[in-house]
Amino acid sequence: MKKFEQKSTTLGIELGSTRIKAVLAGPDGTVLAGGAHDWENRFEGGYWTYHLDDVWAGIQDAYRDLARDYENTYGEPLTTVGALGVSAMMHGYLPFDKEGNQLAAFRTWRNTTTQPAAEALTERFRFNIPQRWSVAHLYQAILNGEDHVKGIAFLTTLAGYVHWQLTGEKVLGIGDASGMFPIDSSICDYDAAMLDSFDALAGAHLPCRLRDLLPKVLCAGQDAGCLTEAGARLLDPAGTLPAGIPVCPPEGDAGTGMAATNSVAQRTGNVSAGTSVFAMVVLEKPLKEVHPEIDMVTTPDGAPVAMVHCNTCTSDLDGWVKLLGEMAQAAGVTLTKTQLYTLFYQKALQGDADCGGLVNFNYFSGEPVTGVPDGRPLFVRRPDAKFNLANFARAQLYACMATLKYGLDILFEQEQVTVDNLLGHGGLFKVPVVGQKLLAGALGVPVSVMKTAGEGGPWGMALLAGYRLHRREGETLESYLRDRIFADAEGSTLTPDEQDHRGFASFMENYVRCLAVEHAAVDALQ
Repeated sequence: MKKFEQKSTTLGIELGSTRIKAVLAGPDGTVLAGGAHDWENRFEGGYWTYHLDDVWAGIQDAYRDLARDYENTYGEPLTTVGALGVSAMMHGYLPFDKEGNQLAAFRTWRNTTTQPAAEALTERFRFNIPQRWSVAHLYQAILNGEDHVKGIAFLTTLAGYVHWQLTGEKVLGIGDASGMFPIDSSICDYDAAMLDSFDALAGAHLPCRLRDLLPKVLCAGQDAGCLTEAGARLLDPAGTLPAGIPVCPPEGDAGTGMAATNSVAQRTGNVSAGTSVFAMVVLEKPLKEVHPEIDMVTTPDGAPVAMVHCNTCTSDLDGWVKLLGEMAQAAGVTLTKTQLYTLFYQKALQGDADCGGLVNFNYFSGEPVTGVPDGRPLFVRRPDAKFNLANFARAQLYACMATLKYGLDILFEQEQVTVDNLLGHGGLFKVPVVGQKLLAGALGVPVSVMKTAGEGGPWGMALLAGYRLHRREGETLESYLRDRIFADAEGSTLTPDEQDHRGFASFMENYVRCLAVEHAAVDALQ
């Protein structure tokens, strides 16, 4: 494998929903080493959360795993990198007091507990504020009369918190910041009028102006500080990694997905499909209407992006595959995880295009896009539906895409937004062809998957760190990715199959009708 000077490499770390991953990349984007740590959210005190001690244990384990991989591959220890960056799942609520003490448990994007606040702010701003946004969590805490609010001195995201601890800098990349509070892309900063409006609404409930609580907004390539001695030890307790390494602005997983798929230019987009699923489309012009199903965020360099975010994607599918694996094992057949998923996905291609009338809801948590307040996974069918393994497998995969389709129809049909191609990445695309083919049919848009798709967010973060380290004078993020990282990228593009497109439309008709059943399940199973 090609070797680079360590000071020309970049390190990307991403804290995802189920894994913390680290990737080391060369100056041309080549993946040199990787590491990972598995973790899970907890449901405590009525909120989905992660403990901050687990954050550091996971980051250290992922970095240690990466350093070991590097030494095994290149025969030398990893002693430094040229630049690094941290990304994480967006949104949520992490408040701290002026001494840096955490004031409330981390409330993640998965919580759907802020509907009154989100609706009130959306109406006040005339701008969609989703439930998972940080400002919705803050205003809901005010509405709830929570005591800790009066002591808040800093409010940030998970990526912003980790970056702060590593560098001492209270900053945030603009893409991640756009999931805290609305951004004015013309100035690459929070929307000033909306900040003033929130301050008037919050009144004396906050100890200062909202702007003073939020991280400073930075765009890709800007100086976001350097690794401090204390930060270096947090990342690498072994003491090898030195202080002083440049750190790029921390980003959210949406921004790293855009970087990892070279979809930061207008009329491009990407679909990230793993524990959650979201689509990002870079806009040519503003939307005509405010849609509660559509988030307005930005690329890592500040361009406006329409985003459809769904809380659940593969969790229900994973559960069914695990169950079928247990069945196979009980019958005396042991299959690896890869074999199980490959068999299940390939079986889905043999199913009827409309799943034979089977309907599945994969809702592990509430789905604001379809107005479902809480999670109740549900499989439903008529007695005369074509119930077989192939149709069941296809229905599971369709369920991973259905809520996304519901939201994107608003973007494509009502707003006449045009996208030339969508780049797919994440766990749904690990089995070749299947997820890509079905998604193209579902959305009616060509879907491409690059060979680098499996690298995902941490690789995208390493690329953003590379832009911070290697950018030339006047070089935009779009040109950096297009000309220096993806110029010779290999991949495949599948155009929509008409039969798949019609079949998915039929599946969606049943799906929308059965939303009433899903609501009833939420009401009945308390």
